[in-house]
Amino acid sequence: MSAENPWPLRVVSKKIGDWLARLGEVWTEGQITEISHRGRTVYLTLRDPAAEVSMRVVDFTGAVAACDPPLRDGAQVVVRAQAQWWDKNGSLSLHVREVRQVGLGELLARLERLKKLLAAEGLFAADRKKPLPFLPYRIGLITGRASDAMRDVLKNAKARLPSAEFEVREVAVQGPKAVTEVCAALAELDRDPDVEVIVIARGGGSMEDLLPFSDETLCRAVAEAVTPVVSAIGHEPDTPILDYVADWRASTPTEAGKKVVPDLAEEQRGLNISRTRLRQALHSMLTRESDALAAARARPVLARPETMLEARAEAVANLAHRMRARVDSRLERSTDELEHLRARLRSLSPQSTLDRGYAIVTDAESGAVLRDASAAGDRIGVRLAAGSLAASVTEKIEQEER
Repeated sequence: MSAENPWPLRVVSKKIGDWLARLGEVWTEGQITEISHRGRTVYLTLRDPAAEVSMRVVDFTGAVAACDPPLRDGAQVVVRAQAQWWDKNGSLSLHVREVRQVGLGELLARLERLKKLLAAEGLFAADRKKPLPFLPYRIGLITGRASDAMRDVLKNAKARLPSAEFEVREVAVQGPKAVTEVCAALAELDRDPDVEVIVIARGGGSMEDLLPFSDETLCRAVAEAVTPVVSAIGHEPDTPILDYVADWRASTPTEAGKKVVPDLAEEQRGLNISRTRLRQALHSMLTRESDALAAARARPVLARPETMLEARAEAVANLAHRMRARVDSRLERSTDELEHLRARLRSLSPQSTLDRGYAIVTDAESGAVLRDASAAGDRIGVRLAAGSLAASVTEKIEQEER
């Protein structure tokens, strides 16, 4: 086999068929999305609920007709089949040998196992749940086409906040396409920066109808969303796994409409009450401060401020008088002491001696004071109380010893 010697297409197709024939019978599980009957032959489309994978299934044996209750779209089944390759058109299908519907008990067991798995991964933890915005700019709503759930959410939200804006995505909320369409709508709304909260809403139904909202793919998509998600599936007793993963669970779509927006009338009442309380508190404070100011102004020091100055002026005058008296007394004592010292100094002064008739005799040449007549020269000076004399010594008389 080469580019120069290729296999004919019929040979390639036959080899593919031979290889698939060696695979033998397999057991597989999926969800029925389409059933059609052509005589005794039944054609099914089997889809993987967690991925965009589907395959044609053909029943020539009556296995589908033997199912009780009869199969319908959306049913979960386990089939035993043989892969068949059609040489003429190159198509692959599964030929059914046996079909088993997944019973309610098995579904519940699977959901319980999935719930434990997601809980162990922390997807139900309270600390990972995001708070809902108080006043969202825009609300995303994922719901069934023209459904009662959509009307309930919009009606109750608009009744509480008429200005509320919604981005609505109408999708399949049951059946084989539900998971894919809900996940796609969730991803689209999560990317919109104006959408601040997303509501996934559906009315009540059987457990089988609500199975898409316990799907692992959808639950993981909600857990990974950046925008807060509100689960509003079914009625109060209905608790799909989505309720545990979502950031907030509403028991009904009606409750979701009331939860995602504040009640404008209630908020206005609250504002009015707060405004009244604030006004009363401000009035009480102003009254209290006015009374305190009036009491302060009524005090003598503020009623007649000059009283304080007069009292201080009188005290200053008394202090000045006392200071003046002390200064005068001190000056008088100092004057007396000075006069006393002056008198003593005057009495000790040589001038006082001269005034009493004494004289000071000095040697005319040396100027030394003479205390002994023998020391006097021929000329002497005599200092009197008033003026002085120059004299000549004519005679020296020595003083007799006493």
